Amino acid sequence: MISPRSQFIDLMEQGAIPVEKIGDALKTARVAPNGKAWRTFIDQLLLWLGGLAMAFAVLFFIAFNWDDIGRFAKFGMVEGLIVLAVVAFCTVGYHSAAGKVSLLFATICLGVLLALYGQTYQTGADPWQLFFSWAIMMLPWAIIGRFSAIWIVWIMLLNTSLILYYQTFGGILWFMSGSETGVLWLIFILNTLLLVAWELLAAIRHWLSERWDVRLLATAGGVPLTWLVLHSIFGYDDGTFLSELPALAALVWAIWLVVMYVVYRRIKPDLFMLAGCCLSGITVIVTYLGKHLLEDGSAGSFLVLALLVIGMGAGAAFWLKNVHRECQS
Repeated sequence: MISPRSQFIDLMEQGAIPVEKIGDALKTARVAPNGKAWRTFIDQLLLWLGGLAMAFAVLFFIAFNWDDIGRFAKFGMVEGLIVLAVVAFCTVGYHSAAGKVSLLFATICLGVLLALYGQTYQTGADPWQLFFSWAIMMLPWAIIGRFSAIWIVWIMLLNTSLILYYQTFGGILWFMSGSETGVLWLIFILNTLLLVAWELLAAIRHWLSERWDVRLLATAGGVPLTWLVLHSIFGYDDGTFLSELPALAALVWAIWLVVMYVVYRRIKPDLFMLAGCCLSGITVIVTYLGKHLLEDGSAGSFLVLALLVIGMGAGAAFWLKNVHRECQS
């Protein structure tokens, strides 16, 4: 189905709308946002920024006045704000933006409370335990809240606790113990599984159907996988069997590209996902060729690589533009 915006662009390109009448046509067709839409956008933006600013203000206020405020006053302040935020959420409900901001505010303050507890009583816990406990304790709020932003926070905490745990103990599973690339494999596997689960649940849970969160998950999975391929190209050896299988990362990367293409080109077209795959492909190809072409350090090798980057970038842009047109038709 052609969108009103695409139809309007086509009319402009055909010269059907005089240049001096474009502004009036935009208002009449409601393609451009009107005053009411701008007021709604600004209102929502200020609400979210205000909530985040208040949450971080609590953190900085306590940190700056650490020696001037007693520990009971610190705990009372943070716990009181959490209670007020939860009460506000229960009052306005999860359907409104104010309720979502209140719950997100309570979630951030919960992390502040855990950090305050650990710093005050010097529990000796490892850093990963703070973020993992934070993720576990906020999970009921994420389930009740029913909005994607708080789930993204939960996923970020899960990733952070996983990375810190790996750095503390040098591994999680026996085959990743002591491997420098093991944490990249873990992050890739975790975020890819979460991406698959998110896409499946989005079909039955409409509040998960926003695309920015899915794209963020895809990026969180694609970046470590691309880095693993680059790691294998340069042949780094960290003493584990993972480094003895340099083709493993390339094979998984190739399968990942094929699956991403099938899903986000044929099943559920998404230009951002395809653009990310193109960027990953260009990065890997240029790195592989650069490793072999630049061994002699000749100026011609740099010229060839520059031409390859320009050519592949232009080709990817041309292909993505055609895909965009097909999606709009």
